[in-house]
Amino acid sequence: MGGSSSTASAPAEARELREQEALASAALSLPLLRAVFSRSPDLAATLSLPPASFRSAPPLETPAHFQDLLASLGPSIASLFFSRGASTDAGAGDWVAFLRGFNSCCARARASLPLAALLRVYAAACAAAGAPCGVQFRPDEDGGGDEEGGKVVGELAPGEIALLLSMCWVMAWSGLAPRVSGGEEGGKGEPVLHPDVSHLVLSALVSAGAVADDEDVWGWEVSAAGKGVSVQEFTSWVISTVPGLGNCLSRYVQDRFRSSEVDPTKESSVSTGNTTFDTSDAYLLTRGRAWSISLSVRNTLSEKFLPASVIGMDTEDLLYSDNVDAGQKWGLGVLTEDGFENKDTFYGSSGFLCATYPIFRMLLPSGKEKNIMYCHLHTQLKTYEATPKPLGLAFGGSIGNERVFIDEDFSKVTIRHHAVDKTYQHGSLIPNQGYLPVEASILDFEVWGLGGQTTKRQQDIFKKREDIFSGQRRKIDLAAFGNWEDSPEKMMMDMVSDPNRPRREER
Repeated sequence: MGGSSSTASAPAEARELREQEALASAALSLPLLRAVFSRSPDLAATLSLPPASFRSAPPLETPAHFQDLLASLGPSIASLFFSRGASTDAGAGDWVAFLRGFNSCCARARASLPLAALLRVYAAACAAAGAPCGVQFRPDEDGGGDEEGGKVVGELAPGEIALLLSMCWVMAWSGLAPRVSGGEEGGKGEPVLHPDVSHLVLSALVSAGAVADDEDVWGWEVSAAGKGVSVQEFTSWVISTVPGLGNCLSRYVQDRFRSSEVDPTKESSVSTGNTTFDTSDAYLLTRGRAWSISLSVRNTLSEKFLPASVIGMDTEDLLYSDNVDAGQKWGLGVLTEDGFENKDTFYGSSGFLCATYPIFRMLLPSGKEKNIMYCHLHTQLKTYEATPKPLGLAFGGSIGNERVFIDEDFSKVTIRHHAVDKTYQHGSLIPNQGYLPVEASILDFEVWGLGGQTTKRQQDIFKKREDIFSGQRRKIDLAAFGNWEDSPEKMMMDMVSDPNRPRREER
């Protein structure tokens, strides 16, 4: 009995160790984490971004303090989450504290916790870079200021939201960007063009009511905006519109830990010599919009759009493109898992509607109806229809009251109020949308095929089969064609010359 008090804490410590290792192993393997832990004095360098310079496409300007903020990112993460597990001597840190810090930023948790950790990192990096920041971390009175207790409070100005989103994009870029062989040349190449995120900033401000959803959104600029949003309003917008933003920190830490164990000369990377990728944002589906979509959807399409937001869309996936110059525009996007089929009814398994410009909104399926998409065009065999079906493409709603309808010539689009639609969630697709249908001219149109290599192989098989059938139909038997006795012309001439002449049947 006397020895029980001295050993009572041992089972609790062992239990905590097992729990922390179980949580951490769900994200990264324990051998990899132990290898990183053995180099705990270099955690700040391990978590830092690879050397690179960034620029904005004209007429946009790079946010102030952007480069200083990126330089402070790695040390800020190390000080916030791994200060107790690190040590000046290699391998002499606290393994349990290291796992606790790793789980605080990388373990699965409810949506608000990863976002709160991301905001803490942003506030710490801003403080180190000397950038203005309205976000503060308020620890609990009994929490001691550690990472387990407290909450993030404050207000984010429009410029700060743009800076935060740009930082998150760079964190995604670090794990997916093309690397130059030789490692040390990474910072000597062309400056990286980071995308325009103003549509996301405007979406957050409109969601919080800081900016009115009216005609003024077309002339809105981040630099000229005044009123910001609170942290609570920003959190609500992220959870409802771009839930993937909270996973940026977790993905970044895991990518940096993995890259620290990979030989740069042997690491597989995206080829920089591939010229089929669009890095100039010349298409409607820019890298900023592709990144917004990747943060909004939670299926395989997200994994397709995330690399495209870094290296640009693969132009080999572009199936159709058309554009006309004009002034004021608004953009719509439709994501479907099914191809276009000529039918007179709605079909499809899943789809998404999104407004891409000037305000970003993603409308997910509501689950009440399955009127995902409608595609009906003229057919060669025309039949009488008492009530002809509309010709064109449609998404949501019902036949005659479609949520989005594109005519057969791809010249007009009609947008109806969400009251006519039970397939997709409620929300406006265009600025200042009312209850009446809105008809507009289509100025730019793009169709992207994102099925991947499996779908492309299936399409190649069908195309090859069709080419074989077409070749067989065009093939002419020259021997039979050159035989006068078997030719149709001789038979017709014989019939005209003496139609009553009996002919012996050749057996």
